[in-house]
Amino acid sequence: MPSSPHRALRALLALCTAAGLASVAAPSAHAAPGTGPTAVVTMGDSYISGEAGRWLGNSLTNSGSRNGTDRAWTGSGYDPSRVYGSTAGGCHRSDTAEVKSAGALATSMINLACSGATTKNVIRASRGGQAYKGEAPQADQLAAVAAANDVELIALSIGGNDLGFADIITTCATDYIVWYSYCHDDQQAEVDARIDGVMADVATSVDEIRAVMSAAGYAASDYRIVLQSYPSPIPRAADNRYGESGWARTNTGGCPFWNADSDWARDSLVPQLANRLKGVATAKGVQFMDLRDALQGREVCAKASKQVTSTVPASATTSEWARWIDSQSTQGLVQESMHPNAYGQQALGRCLALVHARPTGNHSCRNTAGSGASGMYLTTG
Repeated sequence: MPSSPHRALRALLALCTAAGLASVAAPSAHAAPGTGPTAVVTMGDSYISGEAGRWLGNSLTNSGSRNGTDRAWTGSGYDPSRVYGSTAGGCHRSDTAEVKSAGALATSMINLACSGATTKNVIRASRGGQAYKGEAPQADQLAAVAAANDVELIALSIGGNDLGFADIITTCATDYIVWYSYCHDDQQAEVDARIDGVMADVATSVDEIRAVMSAAGYAASDYRIVLQSYPSPIPRAADNRYGESGWARTNTGGCPFWNADSDWARDSLVPQLANRLKGVATAKGVQFMDLRDALQGREVCAKASKQVTSTVPASATTSEWARWIDSQSTQGLVQESMHPNAYGQQALGRCLALVHARPTGNHSCRNTAGSGASGMYLTTG
């Protein structure tokens, strides 16, 4: 990638502007786009930051290492910083986050994403963006990264929190556990009312990334943006190993949702969001990675997967790839619920690596039954 004195000057100016950001180490003043170390960057929310990376499957055992599923176990207690580092209790950037599990795609693999982030936390402060969890907006952080590195690819996962994913999950679980009523009818109306505005904000987030990169001296052809969708953490009703009645889905499986709500989430909500995000990607001229089916058969309570027990060890080939809902809060933090766990993140990292090798086109990423992350594969379209 060629560089120029003008580009180097703009890079230095961007570097000076962004100096002192909380989560970005002070870069070398000699680095410039095209000459610095290559980098792949992830931005956005919990589905790409690494939320739930603490866990290797789900186990009903509440003590010790929870049958080997709890990576925060020290032998005498629990230390989430073993997984999330200094972001434990905050952005939850885990050591198995997508960009950390993708392999050595570049010299630097940089995670700017933050659990709970919305589009407002991506947009630059000068454009109305907001700091979050003690950190500057992610686009402002990107300015420093772009100045100090030769950024090749930026993967973005955003929009779920704007749409109210957490509230939807809470409402549906509460309707199952407490009210014995369905959530999908009311929640679909809420989604329909919000989604146009959310997509406009996602589009603005892409524009912000473009603006930052341009200010750092990059031409549009110097790097790629990959906008990705969300995988479903719960299965269709027909694929759930627990019956709809009784308390097994709540107290054993950790998937307290009615069949009709499960089917709505899997076959309506997740596809609706994916299709709309694909529309944004097309409109903005960026690549799209569809993850709607990435956890198929590996979801919480899926028939094709198993919980970890004293006789069924944690395994990427048999265990669930998403974190259950711990309704009693006996293990870890509730915010980890319904996110890809360490196995799921390793799989998504493989998806990122596969897309990195495909410089053009839109792609869907799926898993191969009975295989670990190495079994992930892409289909085009």
